[in-house]
Amino acid sequence: MFWRSVVGKLWFTILLLVSFVLFLLTVLLLEFFENYHILEAERELLQTADKVSEIVQEYEDRELILDTSSRVKDPSSRVVIIFGENDIWSSSAEGDLPQIDRKWIEEDNELSSVLSGKEQVKKIADIDNLQNGVMVVGTPLNNSSGGVFVYQSLDIVEETTMQTTKIIFLGAGIAIILTTIFAFFLSTRITAPLIKMREGALELAKGEFNTKIPILTHDEIGELAMAFNRMGRQLKFHINALNQEKEQLSGILSSMADGVITINRQGEILITNPPAEQYLQAWAYEEGSSEIGNKGDHLILPDKVKDIFNQVIETETEVMTEMDTQGRNWVIIMTPLYDKDYVRGAVAVLRDMTEERRLDKLRQDFIANVSHELRTPISMMQGYSEAIVDDIAESKEEKNELAQIIYEESQRMSRLVNELLDLARMEAGHITLNKERVEVRPFLERIARKFQGLAQEKGINLRLHTADELGDKCFDPDRIEQVFTNLIDNAIRHTREGGTVDIHMEYMEEGLYAAVQDSGTGIPEEDLPFVFERFYKADKSRKRKKGKTGTGLGLAIAKNIVEAHQGTVAVHSKEGTGTTFSFRLPDISEDAQDL
Repeated sequence: MFWRSVVGKLWFTILLLVSFVLFLLTVLLLEFFENYHILEAERELLQTADKVSEIVQEYEDRELILDTSSRVKDPSSRVVIIFGENDIWSSSAEGDLPQIDRKWIEEDNELSSVLSGKEQVKKIADIDNLQNGVMVVGTPLNNSSGGVFVYQSLDIVEETTMQTTKIIFLGAGIAIILTTIFAFFLSTRITAPLIKMREGALELAKGEFNTKIPILTHDEIGELAMAFNRMGRQLKFHINALNQEKEQLSGILSSMADGVITINRQGEILITNPPAEQYLQAWAYEEGSSEIGNKGDHLILPDKVKDIFNQVIETETEVMTEMDTQGRNWVIIMTPLYDKDYVRGAVAVLRDMTEERRLDKLRQDFIANVSHELRTPISMMQGYSEAIVDDIAESKEEKNELAQIIYEESQRMSRLVNELLDLARMEAGHITLNKERVEVRPFLERIARKFQGLAQEKGINLRLHTADELGDKCFDPDRIEQVFTNLIDNAIRHTREGGTVDIHMEYMEEGLYAAVQDSGTGIPEEDLPFVFERFYKADKSRKRKKGKTGTGLGLAIAKNIVEAHQGTVAVHSKEGTGTTFSFRLPDISEDAQDL
């Protein structure tokens, strides 16, 4: 609105101040001129009365006195001359000014004192025929009783006052108009740079830091514009510095493998990075929250983390704890944040230790498994060799049988060591693939024939299911044969007599699909995620059963070979029904690939 603007306020202030001054000045001038006109009229009337009094004393001719008095007085006034007890002369006057008689004069105490020769009298009196009355002055006659009275209507004074009032009001009006024009001009001159500064401030608020205010004057407003431009440059510099620091901090937090949560003293989360958000989402999902990690506009802290936060705020010391969420192990280190000597919050670092714990467990399991796998053949070799050394076996056949057992166990140990070395090289990325074009159907038929004897010996029906024409495929035949060998051997060893083992091969959109399906005992559901780990065995008792011996490394080796071909391997099983191992090989080039 206009009245809320600087122009309106400045204009109204100047106009109000000038109007107040003009009002006081007008009142004082009106009072002054009104008194001035009355005093001036009294002075003129007194002069006229004195002159008539001198004429009366100098001449005796009545006509001459009246004629001279008419010439001396103002045309609008009337002269009354009183001699003695009854003689009264009166001059003429313009207008409707009535005559006054001796009786009217004598009734007034002040005017009657003139007749007794005491002093001059100036007075405003009322006459019935006049609305505003008359102004009367009287001068006593020397050396005789009587006096000269001159009077005129107050309408003359009132008319003069009205003319003066009109002139004063006209001047005040002109002054107000000029003041209005001057106020608008002055306020516009003052506010125009301020308006530009306001526009510049709005541009700065929008982020336009290159905005400059033109410097039109060299007064205080010009200095303000210079300071505003300097402020804009400094603000741009500092905002850019803050943005760079913010981006750098955001980049550091986003690239950190550990989660970071910054918390204020009220327990509200201020800053998080992606790993920390994953932890909060996992916790919220575990708690069954419909809003994942959120409460209103703020992320919420888990109860356990909130307890740690309260402990940090109370003790002002670093606190470390470990907790499990959704199957993952987290180590949380929380440290207080200080604002000088005041604790204003805390920062928590969350480290996902799941992989480290898993690797520690794998290392422990690996040592235990290797120790177990090597201890049995070493014990057998030691026992049977002692039997030979101590001549417990007397006949040659018995010694040969013991030597054969020792030989078989040594072969098993050699196979275990070789498989461990192969697996270590594969996991280290040092596997070499010698790819070549291979006719798929003859390749599979050769592998199936290799296991037909073992399958028939155990009463198992081994079947091959492929299309008549599979064409050729680029892969490493020795390594893929090793995969089929491990899968088929596992299937035969875990299938009862009278069961079936089916080998499937077909082309699909994503590449070559192969599967080995058996009708064996199956794998428990809780063991399915671990079948491709080293030393995995479905038989938890570790007892060696006839026809089911193995190192537990075959599936791990098979998985590494398939992944080296850029493929994927999967398992599906239902306990008591059977198991299906499958893998897919994408189309890759024939060049050998070292991984």
